Amino acid sequence: MGTIVVGYVPKPEGHAALARAIEEARLREAHLVVVNSHRGGREFDDEDAVQTEAQLAEVREKLADTGVSSEVRQLVRGMDPADDLVKVATETDADFIVIGLRRRSPVGKLILGSNAQRVLLDSKCPVMAVKADS
Repeated sequence: MGTIVVGYVPKPEGHAALARAIEEARLREAHLVVVNSHRGGREFDDEDAVQTEAQLAEVREKLADTGVSSEVRQLVRGMDPADDLVKVATETDADFIVIGLRRRSPVGKLILGSNAQRVLLDSKCPVMAVKADS
């Protein structure tokens, strides 16, 4: 059984990445590792932690309904989300990583999001980028 790692944020791009990762895990009969990463510090307080845990409980429930072998990891260890995603993919010997991308303005299209760009450049395994609906 292979492993797929997906970066999840409770935004359209995170939902799109999760949906595609579930499809891929079903097709490949792979284990799915959902990673939700925060840097921590002042930007991530107790209220944020409670809200994030509630959102991840919904993800766990959704995964349970799919029958896909899975686990959810919430990481708050001071690293950039891109670093966490690449590290988990390396630790689990992932077949590939799934990330979500959002639509950007014409000017924003010139620059890929920094986390997405870092995952694409730093990952040792293939990366599947999924575009979120607007």
